[in-house]
Amino acid sequence: MAIYVLLTTLTSEGRQTLHKNPDRLLQVNKEIEQFGCKVLTQYALLGSHDFLTIIEAPDNETAAHLAVDLGSRGSVIPMTLPAMHIDDFIKKLKGPKQMGHA
Repeated sequence: MAIYVLLTTLTSEGRQTLHKNPDRLLQVNKEIEQFGCKVLTQYALLGSHDFLTIIEAPDNETAAHLAVDLGSRGSVIPMTLPAMHIDDFIKKLKGPKQMGHA
């Protein structure tokens, strides 16, 4: 499965919901699992985004579908970024396809 970074920002509705029911975070994570994805880790943030969630999803289409579904609720504004393990990236950089060096 592929790895994705899900950055979410709460809307005013989302802040109200979370303030009234902090366990809603865990309920949403269970819903993400039922969607066919896996929550690997999650952090609350300070700054322009409220949460960083690392998920596994079968493919880009599933990750995009998840973001649309979460955003359609009106409680969060999601941003989904595909991620790759640094070892895989280094391996690719060392591979035979090169344009920039002799």
